[in-house]
Amino acid sequence: MAKMTLYYSPASPYARKVRVVALESGLDKKIEPVNVALTPVMPNADVDKHNPIGKIPALSAKGMDLFDSPVICEYLDSQHKRRKLLPRKGRDRWVALRQQAMGDGLLDAALLARYESFLRPEEKRWPDWSKGQMKKIDGVLDQLEAEVKSLKGKPTIGTITIGCALGYLDYRFSSHDWRAKRPKLAKWFAAFAKLPSMKATVPPPG
Repeated sequence: MAKMTLYYSPASPYARKVRVVALESGLDKKIEPVNVALTPVMPNADVDKHNPIGKIPALSAKGMDLFDSPVICEYLDSQHKRRKLLPRKGRDRWVALRQQAMGDGLLDAALLARYESFLRPEEKRWPDWSKGQMKKIDGVLDQLEAEVKSLKGKPTIGTITIGCALGYLDYRFSSHDWRAKRPKLAKWFAAFAKLPSMKATVPPPG
């Protein structure tokens, strides 16, 4: 297989999700990582060449550019012969896809809250907006606590996404003690975070 190029940032939870999938599928050595710097107000020309939306992660493979983490992850999962991370059929598939949607939804809300408090000038910040995003985050966390049994077992695209989302909360929202009311989810994440693929992709301090 020809080398693939992944445009990413170590701090991006969506890129982390792709990197975990690459490690779990054994494709990491076939991917050339390119660390790029960008924000919604500071685009990156290299990323723009491979993703018209201007976001990371973006993957260049076989003369084709792929973007959006669910698309990239599904592509990677089609390129290896190990156990599939996206179950192919039945209830397991829909459970994994539903979990991925919850994890991505949590991340979407967390990124919007992060941008509001970090990128937007202080005099233009909207507290009710941030509260609304945190309400979405807590809603997902409460649902995950209620159905934590479904997270157990070998990693899937669903649990990988949720693991990366919880890791992002620890990284950027450490003051939001999500574990306090969700002991079962906290216990699951403590074990999941010990996976070599998760440990290898922990974002750097800062």
